[in-house]
Amino acid sequence: MKSNKNDGGLVYSTEHGRMCKKCSKPITKCICKKQKASTPPADGVVRVSRQTKGRKGKGVTLITGVDLNPLALAKLGKDIKIKCGSGGTVKNGIIEIQGDHILTVMEYLKKEGYTVKRSGG
Repeated sequence: MKSNKNDGGLVYSTEHGRMCKKCSKPITKCICKKQKASTPPADGVVRVSRQTKGRKGKGVTLITGVDLNPLALAKLGKDIKIKCGSGGTVKNGIIEIQGDHILTVMEYLKKEGYTVKRSGG
């Protein structure tokens, strides 16, 4: 069955079930999701910033540009959370630390041998 929209993509197949509109593959074998989950490109410079957008005024420290595999990135995130004494997470190659810990994070990353820049305001 074809959709009535201009994109004309297949949305359902009796053989495969639901289909992805973008790549025309079954949802279970969709390649679009894999492409979105990749980490942002790294240029060798680790950027540290603070953000409150979408968090009801609560600030978080964001660390981007770390070129590590997911396990090593999670370990680095854990070490930074311990150093800051705060919670946080690692999502899509970005480390988020709860609170304003820019100076602490920058100091720690410089000691670990990373090239660090502060980004944002």
